[in-house]
Amino acid sequence: MKMCLNTAGEVCELRLNKEVYFFEDKMHLAEKIFSFIEEKLTDCGANWQDITEIEFFTGPGSFTGLRIGAAVVNAVADCLGIPILDQNGRQHKIVLPDYGRPARISTPRK
Repeated sequence: MKMCLNTAGEVCELRLNKEVYFFEDKMHLAEKIFSFIEEKLTDCGANWQDITEIEFFTGPGSFTGLRIGAAVVNAVADCLGIPILDQNGRQHKIVLPDYGRPARISTPRK
């Protein structure tokens, strides 16, 4: 089963083979993403071990969303020993987010 994850926008998109699911509670993505994926795997009659390939949209997009998504796919791929592909089809051992611009970090006050 191929899992595709896009966390760059306002809504998280998960594809499991040809089924598409949306997670709209972006404020709770970090704490609920694994249970969301597991629920949708169950809906498809599958489990984590059925995932054979992961595709991740690396960006550009939301800083926090991309960081969460990259952490999720890197962890799952490592645990299962499966490849990660970016949206261009390039394979990665770990995938890094592309934020589309340098980080805007304010200067420390002290």
